[in-house]
Amino acid sequence: MKPALIVLLTLAAVFSARSADATRPNIILMMADDMGFSCISPYGGEIHTPNLQRLADEGLRFTQFYNNAKCTTTRASLLSGMYPRGNGNSIPAGIATVGEQMRAAGYGTALCGKWHLGSKAPQRPFDRGFDEFYGLMDGCCNFFNPAQPDPAVKGGKVRIFGHNDELITQFPPGYYTTDAFTDHAIKTIKKFTGEAKPFFLHLAFTCPHYPLHAPAEDIAKYRGKYKAGWEAMRQARYDRQKAMGLWENMPALSGTDSKAYAWDGANQDWEDQRMATYAAMVDRMDQNIGRLLKTLDELGIADNTVILFLSDNGGCTEEPGGRDDTQQPGIVSTYTAVGPSWGWAQNAPFRRYKSWVNEGGISTPFIVRWPGHVKAGTKTNQMGHIIDVLPTCLELAGAKLLAEIHGEKAAPLEGSSLAPILRGETRPEPAELCWEWSGNCAVRHGPWKLVWDTSAKPVKWELYNIAADRTELNDLSAEKPELVQELSAAYTKWAAATGRKLPGATKGKKKSVEE
Repeated sequence: MKPALIVLLTLAAVFSARSADATRPNIILMMADDMGFSCISPYGGEIHTPNLQRLADEGLRFTQFYNNAKCTTTRASLLSGMYPRGNGNSIPAGIATVGEQMRAAGYGTALCGKWHLGSKAPQRPFDRGFDEFYGLMDGCCNFFNPAQPDPAVKGGKVRIFGHNDELITQFPPGYYTTDAFTDHAIKTIKKFTGEAKPFFLHLAFTCPHYPLHAPAEDIAKYRGKYKAGWEAMRQARYDRQKAMGLWENMPALSGTDSKAYAWDGANQDWEDQRMATYAAMVDRMDQNIGRLLKTLDELGIADNTVILFLSDNGGCTEEPGGRDDTQQPGIVSTYTAVGPSWGWAQNAPFRRYKSWVNEGGISTPFIVRWPGHVKAGTKTNQMGHIIDVLPTCLELAGAKLLAEIHGEKAAPLEGSSLAPILRGETRPEPAELCWEWSGNCAVRHGPWKLVWDTSAKPVKWELYNIAADRTELNDLSAEKPELVQELSAAYTKWAAATGRKLPGATKGKKKSVEE
């Protein structure tokens, strides 16, 4: 065969492979860690996030999308299309991950960033369907030097960081996890594109989870911008949400949380620095999302790439080691967090925050961009949940659900595809959605939501009409006892099926695996 003919046939084969995969989009699933509902500009935030704003302007924003209120349980559901089982800190062998599902469908698969669903065989990312892994296997770490152990107050733990099955224990000067995760994501995208292979990439940032670490130049942008305090920040976010028409029926702004302390009397300069550092972390994430979008444009694959963005839970009020204003936020040698007042205010207009199943704990921004398929600049108030992400990916890829995984019959998915919503259609609502973390329980059915709040006195089921009262201000349980009974029975059935706690079950309380 003549050399010229060989070249022509080779080019034709490559073109054919690319053409065949043109109907199978690449999928990039990006997730922030401990980021509040209202932190980014498409949802009313003041933090500079032009790239996330671009995704919203060119895609679809969900205003009623739910996670599981906690890191591990959210990741277990997001990556399996199933509710978490037991403690939710791993995905059982008989439940296939999105990596396993998409790889079986012919996709290249990669996870860059945080895994937190097991650090030993057979529960590592590369055991569970990801061709490429680079990042953190457990909770969170020092952003500048992941090899630096946690402080004593966090148990002095050394974090597990790796590239596939190789552990990484040394990091160069100038290292910053958010940048490094994106570097590897971009490298992996180029690799899969060069192979003419559709890809599924999960870019799981650790920001803005504590410890508060950010480059000095990013922190400087925000110093002084939070001197009015958390109540003022929260009101300003609410006003922006109202002005942009985020909801057709604007919910009321919920009241001050019981854990939030007064701005007057606080060390206001230090508090400003805490929130400025947090804002810098979100800003840096957005900068890196911009780098990724630029790569897609340069490779000519942006139009055939679906991008999804969300957060794993509401803003975080945890404060490891207490409130110590001698610790400077932002630098490699300190381990600080935003604390209860800022962490609560980040979820405007909702009640509560991470670990709670009120709307502030389980509501997340959710943005989807797919040029030519998802109408630009649109919003939907249709209800969605993270268990719906995997079935959505399968439908977009034209893939079938695995019948067997690890020698076991694969469990049927509990989520359902969001594709009808992406097409601008109305999707039937799920019969129920349920949540539980550390004894905080909830069940959602249509407009009704039943909540078991362990901090309430007395503790009882509370009933809210979310369609009319999204911020959960008016408990209707006394007026509708039969509905309370019906929904509590639905929750009990779900808890029995998934191994989650029943309301009031205080013995054997789970220890948090979140870091």
